[in-house]
Amino acid sequence: MSGNLHLLNDTLAAARNENRAALIAYLPAGFPTVDVGIEAVKAAFDGGADVVEVGLPHSDPVLDGPVIQTADDIALRGGVKIAHVMRTVREAHTATGKPVLVMTYWNPIDRYGVERFTAELAEAGGAGCILPDLPVEEAGLWREHAEKHGLATVFVVAPSSQDARLAKITAAGSGFVYAASLMGVTGTRESVGEQAQDLVHRTRATTDMPVCVGLGVSNPEQAAEVASFADGVIIGSAFVKRMLDAPDEAAAVSAVRELAGELARGVRRNP
Repeated sequence: MSGNLHLLNDTLAAARNENRAALIAYLPAGFPTVDVGIEAVKAAFDGGADVVEVGLPHSDPVLDGPVIQTADDIALRGGVKIAHVMRTVREAHTATGKPVLVMTYWNPIDRYGVERFTAELAEAGGAGCILPDLPVEEAGLWREHAEKHGLATVFVVAPSSQDARLAKITAAGSGFVYAASLMGVTGTRESVGEQAQDLVHRTRATTDMPVCVGLGVSNPEQAAEVASFADGVIIGSAFVKRMLDAPDEAAAVSAVRELAGELARGVRRNP
């Protein structure tokens, strides 16, 4: 069975045709439980997300902040496995018909087996993987199996990436490019926003793929700002924080739907 790279491509193209950025939400599998996590992904789509990234919880999420680390810890203590990640992808995609990606560090895939992982992800209706810590030079085996199964390979670029490096990364990827920045963590919001805009500009010079930005966006105003220069706006911690702050599981799912609606309106207007 072929994965849904084509659905991801079509979804991002449709957003572009509507003259807006795509809204991409991130939620960890198994948080706070597997069942509630699945409902949260559906709720993100219901609220207006175009794409959802399902996180594979990891014991050492070196690239994630404290909010997502907290959610990962809850999921891991609850016993989440790769099978639960696949179930989350399958049920969310089946219910919505929308593209669902997996975001994961490389080590769990390497241990699980690349062929097994890609085959199961495609069978579940997944659209591909975001692999933040897999160097493009070491991605040959993954790319071979991802292409065979119709899955996107989304690589991450950073403001520190030189132009030649950007070209090498984008030439090896598919689906979209994940442009990572640090808005709200280092520097002022204005200066980091400019840094992200520069990264998008430099990345676009190397590829026709959409460039989607993950910045720590947490409200419609920031979503509108990023949407003014990027092809997609990626939001993770804001969703997870809303769930962590909710008084119960039903409220957590409702909070995801509500925030997705707010952000979807944000990406549809200019700042």
